[in-house]
Amino acid sequence: MYTQQQLKRKYQSMKNNAQGKHFENYISGACITYAHQGRAKVEKVPEPFRVMKKYKDGTFTGRFTALAQPDFQGTLKGGQSIVFEAKYTTTDRIKRNVLSNMQLTALEHHHELGARAGICTGIGDNFFFIPWVVWRDMKELYGRQYLLVQDIEEYRVKFNGSVMFLDYVYQIERRKIHNGN
Repeated sequence: MYTQQQLKRKYQSMKNNAQGKHFENYISGACITYAHQGRAKVEKVPEPFRVMKKYKDGTFTGRFTALAQPDFQGTLKGGQSIVFEAKYTTTDRIKRNVLSNMQLTALEHHHELGARAGICTGIGDNFFFIPWVVWRDMKELYGRQYLLVQDIEEYRVKFNGSVMFLDYVYQIERRKIHNGN
């Protein structure tokens, strides 16, 4: 028997999980578009998972075998790598601590090697691609460990049924930001 509080948490967890999957699907739609345009080949990174036991009804028991890497990786036209994590929230802010230490370390490492690293985020109906250096240095830049929509407006990306993570709404020179300068 569950308490009312446990049921609320369970429901909210299921809802958040479903919204996160929808968000990743919106990003995957952009990946398909970019591949057709010849602009990029970016794919969802599979979760490190192992099936432990299969049942006759088609269900199974499984477990995660490693800590999660960033959600999407690929190559942009011209050869630069792109690596990013996808995070969605229904609240009014995205918190820095939604990334695991493994994801933070991986994004930093890819950035140091010259990849375009970042976080593709949704805050309600607003979508952004935040360069890694902005996410990493959030505390110094904004004085706190979370971002509001108004903080990151310049990183807003187009949404046409897909989260077009390479297409900023505002065409601002971003080369310095992406290269960490």
